[in-house]
Amino acid sequence: MNATRVVIADDQVLVRTGFRMILMSEGIDVVGEAANGDEALRVVRETRPDVVLMDIRMPGMDGLEATRLILSEGTGAGSSEPAPEPPRIIILTTFDLDQYVYAAITAGASGFLLKDVSPEHLVAAVGMVRAGDAMLAPAITRRLVERFAVPTVNPRTEALHKDLATLTPREREVLGLLGRGLSNAELAARFHLSEATVKTHVARILAKLNLRDRAQAVVVAYETGLITPGVA
Repeated sequence: MNATRVVIADDQVLVRTGFRMILMSEGIDVVGEAANGDEALRVVRETRPDVVLMDIRMPGMDGLEATRLILSEGTGAGSSEPAPEPPRIIILTTFDLDQYVYAAITAGASGFLLKDVSPEHLVAAVGMVRAGDAMLAPAITRRLVERFAVPTVNPRTEALHKDLATLTPREREVLGLLGRGLSNAELAARFHLSEATVKTHVARILAKLNLRDRAQAVVVAYETGLITPGVA
């Protein structure tokens, strides 16, 4: 696999500089930086990174709107060629329980990091999302979703309910436990299965529900009422 290509979008120069030094010391290419959402969108289009570290609060276009645009149009927007797969986006924030973070994950971000993240955790998170996994801190993410996710009826959730009907009983059970933050290893132990089999179940769930990763699966489990907040 080629070196991971990263864009850092944050209005604080010191944050960008610190993250760039940490990532580059581990052989990760920082191919661009941005101080606001507009710059982030332009830099992502120009550099086509694998991962974007996106601050949620920036002047002008904020990180939430930039995330929505990047994930909806791909990095090849404005080109006559088919748009390639958009990058994975990790939200940067100083608040773990934040409605904007929840909205970003709902829009397709692969997770979030607090800005005081350790260097080791930062590097590991970039590697995880590059590999196609969601970067979830299960306890925080579950509290985040339980706080803000409310079962709703709208065209999106109606479509999701139809998609849920295509899941097997085992897949619905796996989705419910994904929503509670269980890892593949924990799921394997719960069902007495190999991790490879669990990964197959998860992959089928994501494909049937047209989800990018586990982060969106957590949101869907709550928004559709498959899981009730606060109920074990």
